[in-house]
Amino acid sequence: MKRTKRRYLALQLEVSTVPSEREFLNAVWGALTQIFGEYGASLTNLSLISYNQEAKTAILRVNLNAVENTRASLVTITSVAGKEAAVHVLAVSGTIKALKKNMENSYFR
Repeated sequence: MKRTKRRYLALQLEVSTVPSEREFLNAVWGALTQIFGEYGASLTNLSLISYNQEAKTAILRVNLNAVENTRASLVTITSVAGKEAAVHVLAVSGTIKALKKNMENSYFR
C-alpha cells in the first residue's frame, strides 16, 4: 500500500473580529464545496492542524494532489461567520517543521 503524500498550508486570516475554530473551518469547507462540490472537497482530505486566534493563523493539511484546488478555494473566502474576511497563504511545505520555519522567515510576520 502506497503512503499518501500530504502538504501543509500556513494561512493568515485578515478579519476584524477573530472567528472561532469551527467557524473558520466551516468557511473553508464551504468554499471548497461551492467550487468543487462535495466529491471534490472530499478528495482534499482536509484537516485543521492548528488554529491560533491571537496571531490569526492556521495550519491546514491537504493531499498533495489537492493543493492547488485548496488554494483556489481559499481565495474565494470573503466572509467568515458573517464578518468580512480574507485568507492568505503564507507558505506551503511537506512537513510542519519546515512550514513553521518558513512562517518565521515570512514577510507577513
